[in-house]
Amino acid sequence: MIRSSFKTLALSAILLLLVVFSCKKRTQDKTANQQEKIIVATLRGPAGISMVHMMDQMKNLGKDTLNYQIKNEPLQVRPLLFQEKATFGVVPTNMAAILYNKGVPYQLAAVPVWGTLYLFGKDEHIRGWGDLKGHKIYLMAKGMTPDVMFRYLLEKNGLDPREDVALDYSFPTHIELANAVASGKAGLAVISEPMVSMVMNKNDRVKPLISLNDAWKSQTNMEIPQTALLVHQDFANNYPERVEDFLHAYKQSVQWINRHPEKGARSVVRYGILNDTAVARASIPRCNIRFKKARDVQDQLTSYLEIFYQMNPDIVGGKIPDEGFYFKK
Repeated sequence: MIRSSFKTLALSAILLLLVVFSCKKRTQDKTANQQEKIIVATLRGPAGISMVHMMDQMKNLGKDTLNYQIKNEPLQVRPLLFQEKATFGVVPTNMAAILYNKGVPYQLAAVPVWGTLYLFGKDEHIRGWGDLKGHKIYLMAKGMTPDVMFRYLLEKNGLDPREDVALDYSFPTHIELANAVASGKAGLAVISEPMVSMVMNKNDRVKPLISLNDAWKSQTNMEIPQTALLVHQDFANNYPERVEDFLHAYKQSVQWINRHPEKGARSVVRYGILNDTAVARASIPRCNIRFKKARDVQDQLTSYLEIFYQMNPDIVGGKIPDEGFYFKK
């Protein structure tokens, strides 16, 4: 009887250990799976368009699964970076500087978009900057790249943004502002691709009046490094080769979309970045998508941020980012 009880207790102990180890293994497996998901947060615009071929072709990075998340606005990407939930993230370059200066641990790895901003409207009498005097111009959000750049160009072209024009921020997002232009609620507005093509498709009476990209180049002898690809510093430090693999795939994706706008337009619609292939096809050549590693254009990026800093240091987070801002293998 005693021997039988002992056997029963021993068997029960073994079963209990098996259950414990099984639960522990499931927990470990679950944690490992979570760790193997790399979030790539991009934007529903030129940045998202630049990634569609990579979304098709690159499902994994090393042993990790890539999870692409397409957001409508930079303000939706920013929380993912503050909370360190994304490994890679796309935001405006000045926002990238602000995050870095706040101690958010991301480095600038590449610039995929180089200026897509236009002053749009249907007033055929506006042919240059001087014609804007006395007009109301709509901008999507105060302090964001379109607003800062437009005010800078107004001043460089002899106009006081506070006295000579009325700047209106009633439509706070790219989509809302583009819809306002298309419907005639905003007579003059600064918008970017692919919203430019969407507006022209909806209302053939409006057109680009001034290219901010050309105006910026005329004033600074530089193009606009408008959008930044960021990478989490821990990931960059621990896996620099995998970051390089990601950048290589991204460069190929950019080259593909520029060479194959017809096929690319279908992918843009499939991923929900735009809902019309004709609009997507028209937009791609104007999106100014070109891939440059940040370390290769560091001087240009610094000059760009210095212009913003001179206007208002808060626009770049109070200071020009130091060398640690740039990912270097």
